[in-house]
Amino acid sequence: MVFLFLTYHLCEARDRSYYSVLTVPNGGKWGEWGKIEFCPSGYAYGFSLKVQEKQGKNKDDTSLNGIRLHCNKGAAVESTVGPLGEWTKIQECRRGLLISFDLRVEGPQLILDDTAANNIQFGCTDGTRLEGKSTNFGTYGPWSKRCTTGAICGIQTKVEASALVDSTALNDVKFFCCD
Repeated sequence: MVFLFLTYHLCEARDRSYYSVLTVPNGGKWGEWGKIEFCPSGYAYGFSLKVQEKQGKNKDDTSLNGIRLHCNKGAAVESTVGPLGEWTKIQECRRGLLISFDLRVEGPQLILDDTAANNIQFGCTDGTRLEGKSTNFGTYGPWSKRCTTGAICGIQTKVEASALVDSTALNDVKFFCCD
């Protein structure tokens, strides 16, 4: 008997199938992964961010606290979100869908204030790139792979719970590609 194993994998979550998970290697190290959340149908065409503005000297900055995907069938979805900040306006692809991303992260600061993830960029099927409206701590790392068919349809975030002294909030994110 011969078994054929494909490198292409299809997983089920909340009645939604996905074929690929997009990640980047520079995500922050703190926090726990939240639940995977999917657009009920369709794909993500835009996003908004929950951002805590710079707090100033000797105050704790968390910067990026959440990412919300806006789906082309009218829904908006998010995974775990930190408690601080305000939601930005929706940024959307002109005539396309989200298919890749790049995360801006500040590495560990030792005895100084840590922020971890600070901003995000998305690539769209129409060739445009969208950058979030957030703080400029840290640097962008390499881009994720792209959804080869379909587009981004789900999200999972890694968020550190509030700490007494130095909170970082959002540290890392994964996006899911659906056909």
